Amino acid sequence: MTQDIAPFYTIEISRLAHDLKAQGRSIIHMEFGQPSTGAPKDAIDVAHRVLDSEAMGYWESPMLKQGLARYYADSYGIQVDPERFILTCGASPALVLALSAGFKAGARIALARPGYVAYRNVLKALNMTPVEIGCGPEVRYQLTADALAALDPAPDGVIIASPANPTGTIIAPDELKAIVTVCRERGIQIVSDEIYHGLSYADPAHSLLEYAPEAWVISSFSKYFSMVGWRLGWCLAPESHVAVARAYVGNMFLTAPSLSQHAGLAALGCREELEGHVDTYRRNRQILLEALPRLGLKQIAPPDGAFYVYADISHLSHDSLSFCKQLLQETGVCTAPGIDFDPVDGTHFIRFSFAVSMPQVEEAIERMVPWFQAYS
Repeated sequence: MTQDIAPFYTIEISRLAHDLKAQGRSIIHMEFGQPSTGAPKDAIDVAHRVLDSEAMGYWESPMLKQGLARYYADSYGIQVDPERFILTCGASPALVLALSAGFKAGARIALARPGYVAYRNVLKALNMTPVEIGCGPEVRYQLTADALAALDPAPDGVIIASPANPTGTIIAPDELKAIVTVCRERGIQIVSDEIYHGLSYADPAHSLLEYAPEAWVISSFSKYFSMVGWRLGWCLAPESHVAVARAYVGNMFLTAPSLSQHAGLAALGCREELEGHVDTYRRNRQILLEALPRLGLKQIAPPDGAFYVYADISHLSHDSLSFCKQLLQETGVCTAPGIDFDPVDGTHFIRFSFAVSMPQVEEAIERMVPWFQAYS
């Protein structure tokens, strides 16, 4: 029997935001990590040509897999067999694929708390046990090798995310190496969620494959490539699990959308345009960080990457869900409650996404400053 899983509360708040918008309210959506920038121009042009010339069907693009292999060589300096890339309908199915093909029911999987809501809930839905490790400011809200070494018994697997959601924190290379060493010594299989790679504001993130070629890696065109609605991602399976992963994906998901695969291949060649998007997020990040003291928010996770600020509101509220709803109702600014990401301490955190346009970030701040000051 499957386990009960909690709702994704941010979706509930987003529904309320859309209802308010339908009533004529002005809403600024800072609840999801959804880029305001669209797909690269060349990707859209290719999609138009394909729509006019091909019927399309079930298909996995060999050229896209080869393009991804080149992307890894260029980005990380590593050589990956293109056949290890399994194309999926976004990173969410890639996560389901990696967990279901890589582990048995009943497996114990470690993960950071706070962490992406779907990790915990997908594990439960697959009849696995999430082993959540509380990660506070002293470890930059990230998993450490010491925390994994201290688990008794050792878990079967661990989910790593760097940059992480909801915090944006990045694990330093030396710590990644130490985590890989502990996992090898203790027989812990790694699943690395690298969906926010490319979105870094200091040093770039490192792929786990640089240190652990046997790791599962999942990623997507949704974030850096600004292609959320195209639903295209990939799972890099360990060589020992490629065959079983392909059997799973064929039965559960068939193939990724053909149109998106054509567009995704074109997007791989649009680095200059995409780096312009990152510059926009970098400016948005700076604007928001400079405004936080005016909101009275002084304790945040270091947003090294992704496009989130995870802020402590314990001086204002210990009910982040109600707080976010009230903020939305009274200002039109939609945010995410920390309870989604941390069922223990998330009651006094909220998450802002700065993936929206710069004018929207500035408008959101203008609305929130007086509201926060009045609330406090």
